[in-house]
Amino acid sequence: MIKQVAILSFILMLAAAISVNCAYASQYSLSNEDEQTSSQALAQEPHVGKVAETMNSGGYTYILLQTKTKMSWVAIAETKVELGQEVVLAPGMEMIDFHSKSLDRTFDSIIFSEGMITQEGADAGQGSAHGSAGAQEETLGSKGAKPAAKENIKSEKATGENAYTVAELFEKRKELDNKDIVLKGEVVKVTARIMNKNWLHIQDGTGSAQDGNNDMVVTTMDLPSVGDIVTVKGVLFSDKDFGSGYRYDAIIEFGQVSE
Repeated sequence: MIKQVAILSFILMLAAAISVNCAYASQYSLSNEDEQTSSQALAQEPHVGKVAETMNSGGYTYILLQTKTKMSWVAIAETKVELGQEVVLAPGMEMIDFHSKSLDRTFDSIIFSEGMITQEGADAGQGSAHGSAGAQEETLGSKGAKPAAKENIKSEKATGENAYTVAELFEKRKELDNKDIVLKGEVVKVTARIMNKNWLHIQDGTGSAQDGNNDMVVTTMDLPSVGDIVTVKGVLFSDKDFGSGYRYDAIIEFGQVSE
């Protein structure tokens, strides 16, 4: 009888333990699902808050964004913002342990947003479209605002096969269309994470702004800083049209950037 009671007690304890573990597992799974939902919302929704701190460096404006629930760092293409300003920033990609060479600072977490969404244009469900349009207007093609010709750039021409200057690439763009090329110059503008790539403007002192052959746009997954002297290996394309009026006489795609 005592033995049967002991066995029954053991079975009841085992059943209770299994029940507790199942409840814990269910709660843990729900917690993970909540976290995934939160992460997806972070990637898809505009970021709305107040500028608690800001600094410009390397072609970016870094914003410590104060929302109702937390503080987070967001980087956009260099834009004038003021402390205390209420801003709406387009969605972007979060980077963990990102080190900014120009600031010599590592951010535990920072979001590279596609840019500022104007308060007038910030409609629910349309934030991403406005943000992309704003960033592209600043960055891309004949519609975009190209950087002015920078003075005193005298970058040496890259050496080796397929090496050209900026002016030579524009001059020979028809014959070099869809060909591998090498270009050396100074990064004068950077815009990150537009159409899933980074957009650089490279100048080497050749060509002229008046003739429109002094500034070469490069798309790449690399992320140098403004002021860096870099060598770019990539493919030149002539008369590249991205649609919506964003067209290039010449552009380097699939760029691999090295210093």
